[in-house]
Amino acid sequence: MRIAVLSGKGGTGKTFVSVNLACAAEKAAYVDCDVEEPNGHLFLNPDTTSKAPVTVMVPDVDMDKCIRCRKCVDFCKYNALALVKDKMLVFYEVCHSCGGCALLCPVRAIIEKERAIGTIEEGNSGNVRVLTGCLNTGEVSGVPIIKGLMNKLPKDGDIVIDCPPGSACIVMESIREADYCVLVAEPTLFGVHNLSMVYDLVSLFDKPFGVVLNKCLPGENPAEQFCARHQIKILATIFYDEELGRLNSNGHIVAREDKRYRELFERLLEELRKEAVS
Repeated sequence: MRIAVLSGKGGTGKTFVSVNLACAAEKAAYVDCDVEEPNGHLFLNPDTTSKAPVTVMVPDVDMDKCIRCRKCVDFCKYNALALVKDKMLVFYEVCHSCGGCALLCPVRAIIEKERAIGTIEEGNSGNVRVLTGCLNTGEVSGVPIIKGLMNKLPKDGDIVIDCPPGSACIVMESIREADYCVLVAEPTLFGVHNLSMVYDLVSLFDKPFGVVLNKCLPGENPAEQFCARHQIKILATIFYDEELGRLNSNGHIVAREDKRYRELFERLLEELRKEAVS
């Protein structure tokens, strides 16, 4: 089963839910798609087995062959190419690696070369296989790295996909292969705003989903009210707990250290399996 864990912003407990769900399973893979700031490895501390670069294809212009016809410049809708004073400038950061410029060049002055934009690390942490994507500083898009992670998903066991926060293209790519989506929300008005973002996203993709309410306190809960209005299933409610906060802030996995929370995440995992097939 492939479970994607989302939140409208960082800090709601998305990684907390993801790593503990993975550790509650008998056999699982944890996939960190938050490639701009991956932190699941801080909890799982995996033994790294491999690390490989992720590359994209970008244009390389031979100015000795170039006839300055500007066909490539006019073709590129992302303005990744510019001809300035008989010199071709390539802005790799906005290139989408479509290869159209090389195909259009009438004198074959453009070839494509590989350019590294990040890495994918693989490792193991107990019963959990860990896949971590990391985008190089200054790069614009992590989508190629997430596609690389999706190509490495194991064929068996439970798979927990820790998505980037928000609802941008990299989040869409992260949930594409998911069987079920878990939306993690805080019990505040601001939390409701962020919950509504990912609610709209999973609805657009027509993915089955439910909500985990985190850091809850007794009393009024706007996120719970939002779920009631939209008839969204609340999969679990995790209450504010100082001991839980201490363990989590120190990088401990509570499902491995506290029987109460192991049982909570085992129940949540079982509930997700039922929801996915219903």
